[in-house]
Amino acid sequence: MALWKEWWSIVVQLRPAFLRQRTFMWFCVAVAGMSIRSDLRGITGIVRAWGLVGTCYDRLLDMFHSPAVQVDDLATVWTQTVLGVLKPFLTMFNGRIVLVCDGIKVAKSGRKMPAVKKLHQQSDSNTKPEYIFGHSCQAVAVLAGTAQTVFALPLIARIHEGPKFTNRDRRTQLDHLVAMVAGLKVGRPFYLLGDAYYATRTVIGGMLKSGQHLITVVRSNAVAHEPAVRPEKPGRGAPAKSGKKVYLRDLFAYPDAVGIASPLAGEKGMVIRCVVRRLYWKSAGTIVLFVAANHPTRGKKIFLSTDTTLKLEDILRAYGLRFKIEVGFKQAVHTIGVFAYHFWMRAMTPRPKKSGDQHLHRKPETYRDMVKRKMHAYHVHMQAGVIAQGIAQILAITSPKLVWKHFGSWIRTIREGILPSEQVTVLALRNTLPEFLADSSEEPILAEFVKEKIDLNRAEGLRMIYSNSA
Repeated sequence: MALWKEWWSIVVQLRPAFLRQRTFMWFCVAVAGMSIRSDLRGITGIVRAWGLVGTCYDRLLDMFHSPAVQVDDLATVWTQTVLGVLKPFLTMFNGRIVLVCDGIKVAKSGRKMPAVKKLHQQSDSNTKPEYIFGHSCQAVAVLAGTAQTVFALPLIARIHEGPKFTNRDRRTQLDHLVAMVAGLKVGRPFYLLGDAYYATRTVIGGMLKSGQHLITVVRSNAVAHEPAVRPEKPGRGAPAKSGKKVYLRDLFAYPDAVGIASPLAGEKGMVIRCVVRRLYWKSAGTIVLFVAANHPTRGKKIFLSTDTTLKLEDILRAYGLRFKIEVGFKQAVHTIGVFAYHFWMRAMTPRPKKSGDQHLHRKPETYRDMVKRKMHAYHVHMQAGVIAQGIAQILAITSPKLVWKHFGSWIRTIREGILPSEQVTVLALRNTLPEFLADSSEEPILAEFVKEKIDLNRAEGLRMIYSNSA
């Protein structure tokens, strides 16, 4: 009961992002359903998890497509809610919180699903096919947790490739990412962590323009320049911005490398050899900090920080947490089902088997509106899954003892100080849901909304009612 009270206290703060109360209630049903379902078969899994009557399937489908869900406002309100609830647990460096960005390719085989295109997968393993058809998404998360366990708590996920509604649209995925981060309206200083794909003028310029900073890695073949030396008697023309060219891979051969104890978890006693240089980088248009780090087991990497005052140890420790978003992607796909949507567009022209971006500027306006409506449904589903996963992480951080108490199962790796995973929290929520429905005197809105829609002829519905009467 207490676990669901905490859950509801977080969800109820999202109400301003909805134009109608009834739409908000169906959204709560969807988010809760993603948290308790035992299968990831789309909307039907949510209906089964609650034990709802069959007509609720259409109501949930209508909610995901409804314009009453202001999906961009929802991401902004969710971000403010997370930063408020987890204020004491946010990971910080140099007085700034840490956001992480990354991309994920979601396989979708439907030929009548907008934004599906042929995507290339880069992987060192042989288990993934080189090309898939699917949605190319980007996500942003915030790092939060304790000293021993850190989560990449998701804030937003969006599809950034596929449909082109005008032939004048020249925006890239990086442009979309910068706009997506700005739309979150974080309202406080932060570092953005990303891999080498994001070490570009577009992202760096967008971060610096808003007073934020980027921490990333750069490719070994990248080139920077020594800072320009100002002559005593400047001549004609604009002063030079850069000096001698520096090949970044040559930094590893510099003799002034310093050895520091590895700040990464589980690497006590390990020493990393580092060379630090402040160089002019044309992609940034300013002086940035480069760190050439030679790890004894992980090899060589070149890090970049647009904040030249950031400590060397903090750069290594911060980037060492970037993989947390990839761990979060696995939980999003296999535990919550953030991308487990199957919304088809019946009137869509079937995509060709060799497809790229879908240029729609010559299509009728009604057709473009239908595509936008379907894209809206995809993004609402993603945001609902993001919120379901985020709440599971919040409960694991703020109420770990309560989660373990209601876990009701067994795992081998329960250790003191280690926070429960999303999977453990989901099981705890699933076990305590009937109790919440039975005793909802303090927060009756969601319980009363759902009770009248439970199907008593199904096993899940009987479980709810039996637990209520017990």
